[in-house]
Amino acid sequence: MTTTRTALVVGATGGVGGAIADRLLADGWLVRAINRDPETAAKRSGRTGLEWVKGDAMVEADVVAAAAGAEIVVHGANPPGYNNWAGLQLPMLNSTIAAARAAGARILFPGTVYNYGPDAFPRIDERSAQNPRSRKGAIRVRMEQALREAGVPVLILRCGDFFGPKPGNNWLSQGIVPVGRPITSVTYPGPLEIPHTWAYLPDVAQTFVRLLATDLGAFEVFQMHGHEVTGHQLVAGLEAAAGRKLKVGRLPWPALALVAPFNETLREMREMRYLWDEPVLLDDARLVRQLGAEPRTPLVEALRIALQGQGALPSLNGKRNRLALESNC
Repeated sequence: MTTTRTALVVGATGGVGGAIADRLLADGWLVRAINRDPETAAKRSGRTGLEWVKGDAMVEADVVAAAAGAEIVVHGANPPGYNNWAGLQLPMLNSTIAAARAAGARILFPGTVYNYGPDAFPRIDERSAQNPRSRKGAIRVRMEQALREAGVPVLILRCGDFFGPKPGNNWLSQGIVPVGRPITSVTYPGPLEIPHTWAYLPDVAQTFVRLLATDLGAFEVFQMHGHEVTGHQLVAGLEAAAGRKLKVGRLPWPALALVAPFNETLREMREMRYLWDEPVLLDDARLVRQLGAEPRTPLVEALRIALQGQGALPSLNGKRNRLALESNC
C-alpha cells in the first residue's frame, strides 16, 4: 500500500513556489497551495493538479490549517517588486514556522545572496559570514536566524538570481529583457566582464526535491552553483536563444537615483547594485557531495524557455504574449 506524500506551498503563484509545486506534482506528491483568492490564483497560475485552499500567509491559523497532514511546507512567499519587505517577510515566515511545527513538517526555504556583503566575495560557501549591505539582506539574515531557532526541520537551498519559464519578480524579466515584446536589446545592470550567478527555477525545484530523498539533518544549508557567467556570456546566450544579434545597454543607475525616492521598487533595486559590481559566486561542493551532481539545464535552452514565457521571442504572437503575462500577474 502506498501513501501519497503531502506538501503545502506558500507562494505557489510565485516563481520559486510555483516551480517547486510543479516538480512535486510531477513526482506524485499531493500539493496544497494557500491563497486569499484561490479561484483567481488557480486560473492565473495555469497549473493543474494543485489543491487550492483559502487562507492568508500573514494569518498563522490559516497556514496551520492548510498544512495539516503535510510532510513539507515550502516557503515561497515573496512580496512583489520588493514592496514592504520589513512589514511582510518575517510575519509570513512566522506563519510558516508555526504550520511546520504543528504538522511535524520540514520547511523548504530558498536562500539568496542578499545575505552577504563584499567581505564574503567572490566565492561564497555555507560558512561565509553574513554581513549584508542592504535592508533586504538584513531581513533575509533575520529570516534564516528565525529558521535556525525554530526547532523544526529546515532545508535551505541558496541560489543566485532566479529566472524561469514564466515572467516574475526577477532581474531577467524586470530589468534586463523587456517583457511582452520581441527581444531586440539587453539592459545589463553591471560591468559586462564580471561573472554573476544565475539559477534556472526548474533546476532549483529539482534540486530541492532530490535533496529530500537524501539523508538530511535537522537544519541543512546547501548552495547551487547554477550558471556562472559574465555579462558578455549572458548576452551571447540570449542572442543564441533569440537567434539574432542584440543591442546592449547599461542600466542607467544615476537616472534611477532621481526617481528612487518616489518608487519603493527602484529604491530597493539601487541597494542591490553592489551585487553586480563584483563577482558573486556560489560554491556547490557540499551539494555535489550530497547529490553526486547538480541539476543544470543548458544555459541557451533555459534562456530560450524563459524568453518564450515572457513573450520576448518573435515567434509568439501578441495574443499569446498577453495571455502569458496575464496568467502570471
